[in-house]
Amino acid sequence: MNYDIIVIGSGPGGYVAAIRASQLGFKVGVVEYAELGGICLNWGCIPTKALLKSASALQTILHASDYGIIAGEAKADFPAMIKRSREVANAMSKGIQFLFQKNQVDTISGKGKIKPGKTVEVTDGDGKVTAYTANHIILATGARSKELPGIKQDGKKIIGYREAMTLSEQPKSMIVIGSGAIGSEFAYFYQAIGTKVTLIEALPNIVPIEDEEVSKMLERSFKKSGMKVMTGVSVESVDASGKACIVVVKTKKGEEILEADIVLSAVGVATNIEGIGLEEVGVKTEKSKIIVDDFYRTNISGYYAIGDIVKGPALAHVASHEGIICVEKIAGKDVEPMDYGNIPGCTYTHPEIASVGMTEAAAKEAGYEVLVGKFPFTASGKATAAGAREGFVKVVFDARYGEWLGAHMIGENVTEMIAEVVAARKLETTGKEIIETIHPHPTMSEAIMEAVTQAYGVCVHL
Repeated sequence: MNYDIIVIGSGPGGYVAAIRASQLGFKVGVVEYAELGGICLNWGCIPTKALLKSASALQTILHASDYGIIAGEAKADFPAMIKRSREVANAMSKGIQFLFQKNQVDTISGKGKIKPGKTVEVTDGDGKVTAYTANHIILATGARSKELPGIKQDGKKIIGYREAMTLSEQPKSMIVIGSGAIGSEFAYFYQAIGTKVTLIEALPNIVPIEDEEVSKMLERSFKKSGMKVMTGVSVESVDASGKACIVVVKTKKGEEILEADIVLSAVGVATNIEGIGLEEVGVKTEKSKIIVDDFYRTNISGYYAIGDIVKGPALAHVASHEGIICVEKIAGKDVEPMDYGNIPGCTYTHPEIASVGMTEAAAKEAGYEVLVGKFPFTASGKATAAGAREGFVKVVFDARYGEWLGAHMIGENVTEMIAEVVAARKLETTGKEIIETIHPHPTMSEAIMEAVTQAYGVCVHL
């Protein structure tokens, strides 16, 4: 069977590319061997947010007295939390099936492998191989949990993010290796429901890509909750042969031995580019990433790649936008390359983290003379009324031209607030225009405007 476009992988890059291509009039087939929606929908973004909501709800009940409410004893029903998370993921996967049917996108079940001549061989669950041809083939095969050298995940005691969402019983103790978004979110979840968590980070700060002030505040919050946080620490070995996992770490003071029921390895992701035919077709790679141009074309005509398997942040919204740019360029539309300097990042811990653009340190290192404004939620009426005074909004501007270089937030619902900054930066909005933009009161979002006024020395509420 011949298609205009075949997409291999149905994650947030693949399914969005397929649907947009169909909207543009292409005949589209999507090759998928697992659940529609990929890792993000089934084993990442969506089910983890369901778990985090359960943890947040539990914490709200446990602190009900802070709001003048008398509540009975509350505790985590771990199996029920896991069940709800899986139900949420399954519902969303069915939503992708509906969208494919609505947009007349064909689902081709099996594992896809590209061949020369714009051909895709698909091996189904019974081992039957079927060849399909297409004018354009888009690779969107995503990524998986990365394993540390010498620390092999066994899926039982040394686990990755997938197993962390489906454990049969709640562990009494857990060591999380890696404090990026995945590691920090799971560390918060398990600590919040009563597991004793130790979070280990090799770099000096947790969530190391964030502004240092944000990192320090999250670390204080984690420690306040009872979590043990270790930074500047390397993991030397993990022994899971006994009843508990024995972890040897190297600190500034020497070696230390830790013990826990479960070790969660959250040190990043590894791209799924093995066994998909790259070498046979001649598609070039570098450092486990497929090399593409600004419109996701590989070095071989008719073959494209998007998402985690190409250079750039491994984020669902990035993959989706790349997919749209890719197929619109194929359709001959006048499209612009993605601005990778204006991509929001969100971490759904409590407090939440959201950021876009340069940190203060990065801006200074790049040679900018900066204006920095910071507005704490302790000065926010809405945050105080909501009992969510932890955190702040920090903004960074170029002092010379007023360019909005970056914004960094930590606090309640800041992941819902960051889009204002992304849109403003896209429109090349200056601080003066933000100051003159009426923000509703009382809201958490007015902290953005307040931070900008503080950067320009006209803040009333500080």
